[in-house]
Amino acid sequence: MKNIILFNIICLLTISACTPPKETLPAPNIVWITSEDNSKHYMKLFDENGIETPNIEKLANHGIKFTRAFSNAPVCSAARSTLIAGCYGPRLASHYHRRLKQVPMPQGVEMYPAYLKQAGYYTTNNSKEDYNIIKSDSVWDDSSKKAHWKNREEGQPFFHVFNISTTHEGNLHFNQAQWDAVKTNADPEAYTTQPNHPQTKLYKYTNAYYRDLIVKMDEEVGAVVAEIEEAGMMENTIIFYFGDHGGVLPGSKGYLYETGLHVPLVIFVPEKYRDLMNREAGSSTEGFVSFVDFGPTLLSLAGIEVPEGMDGKSFLGVGVNPAEVDSRDETFSYANRFDEKSDFVRSIRKGKFKYIRNYQPFNFDGMMNNYRYKMLAYKEWQNLYEKGELNRAQSFFYEPRAPEQLFDVEADPYETKNLAGDPAYTDTLLELRQNLVNRVKSMPDLSFYPEFELINNAFDNPVAFGQKNISAISDYVDIAQLQLLSFADAKSALEEKLSSDDRWARYWALVVLSSFGKEAVVFANNIEKIATDDSELINRVRAAQFLAFCGYQNSNQLILEALYASEDRGQVMLMLNVITQLRDGPQKVDFNIDFSRISDKILGEIQLQWRLEHLGWGKTPTSK
Repeated sequence: MKNIILFNIICLLTISACTPPKETLPAPNIVWITSEDNSKHYMKLFDENGIETPNIEKLANHGIKFTRAFSNAPVCSAARSTLIAGCYGPRLASHYHRRLKQVPMPQGVEMYPAYLKQAGYYTTNNSKEDYNIIKSDSVWDDSSKKAHWKNREEGQPFFHVFNISTTHEGNLHFNQAQWDAVKTNADPEAYTTQPNHPQTKLYKYTNAYYRDLIVKMDEEVGAVVAEIEEAGMMENTIIFYFGDHGGVLPGSKGYLYETGLHVPLVIFVPEKYRDLMNREAGSSTEGFVSFVDFGPTLLSLAGIEVPEGMDGKSFLGVGVNPAEVDSRDETFSYANRFDEKSDFVRSIRKGKFKYIRNYQPFNFDGMMNNYRYKMLAYKEWQNLYEKGELNRAQSFFYEPRAPEQLFDVEADPYETKNLAGDPAYTDTLLELRQNLVNRVKSMPDLSFYPEFELINNAFDNPVAFGQKNISAISDYVDIAQLQLLSFADAKSALEEKLSSDDRWARYWALVVLSSFGKEAVVFANNIEKIATDDSELINRVRAAQFLAFCGYQNSNQLILEALYASEDRGQVMLMLNVITQLRDGPQKVDFNIDFSRISDKILGEIQLQWRLEHLGWGKTPTSK
């Protein structure tokens, strides 16, 4: 026995001595190619109703296709702020699009390129940033239209971001003359128009025109890859291609539906770095990944430790188990203000089910948003609705929403059938509801304070503000959840909160009561008092909004008096959102605004100008 053991030890030592040491690989170069405003629905690589993108498909054939990749927000600045920070926007207050004020990074955490730069990488961005977060000088070596990886020192590894704007929403702002004159290469009859859209010639044309732009974008992706190939860098360069959030057909960008969130993602990994992905070339995964994970993944690929303050989790790189990534089945997303349009929506997708929580369900999706309505298709949708020429699924966009929605997105990819009231899905509904509650409480989600309150009191250190007020935020979440009860069950709690010394408890009680509308008319006398003398102007507006839902005749004047009294641009923007909802929504409340009484301090904000113009500014004798 001893001789056998000795023989085995000698054999093992001999084998070890003869085995060459594993090659130490240089740090990989990493390139991100980002196309603006693309969801996965319009590319054949991901969806049968999409168009072919041969250059992106080539990357997928030699890399990995992620069929469940998501932006955490459906608009540029909020999505890109999540990407650059590796942190959820509602925790940082970095999720409001267009920012009124930038926020700092969490203490002890830097934007992810700073860690690459510290590790010796040359970091470049060409060229869009659009961050809602304050950027330090330690992030990019160059962020400009001239930024290029070729400008690095010889032999220096690089990280380069290349942004493609060809598919941006603005490129679909064609007018009637262009529509008449420009024929599409894609056949308008070849692609299915999603069922909640009008089935018109304009929508078919817009579908085809958008796919033409995707083809051009794919050619630009090919040009970036060709440049890397010509430089002999392909064997040392990991390449990401992804859309920066969902697509731009109406109801996509700016909305927490799958067409606004579910993005294409392909990652090419050279042969020598395959250990970083532990997958076969040309493979795919259905594991859920989202933008909050991209920064940590990049650091893992570069062999850099992920800082604890980032919320995301690596899905490629050192120490990442592909089986664990394949098992991931959940993503979280958020929407609040988009330019001048305010809302408050959160969503969880888990597996095939999508849960959407509309905290202000009276804010119908189709409410005026200046930039959206530059598109002819949006205008036609609204016109057809006003004429009563749409079916139920198509009309939903212009009507109040349910506080919570549940969709089977595999059976119903365009989220037209709300399953929240179906007893067969009660367990799923309750599971996802609690999941979301746990998330917004533990984060904590700062949006349970109005944005202007955060700007005035939290933006110096939003994360610290959130931790200091985590208990109060939890209480506001609980008040908001009263929307999901019957009015009879919620009544006593709401009555108590209306008289709270906490102004934001009163605020949320008013929002919830507006969700009940006329059913809660028994509170009208109490709320009329709030509408005239609450210490918080926005509470007067919310109270008057409830009175309008109940048919109270003087609600418009109560709102206007609060509007004229405010000198806070964020607060005025929210007030104007309420006015727009009441004027353009089912209530059709008439507002005779004296624009000369609105504070000059807030008129320089372009979003406010858009909203004021929609409401008549510039068209009345009292305009400034």
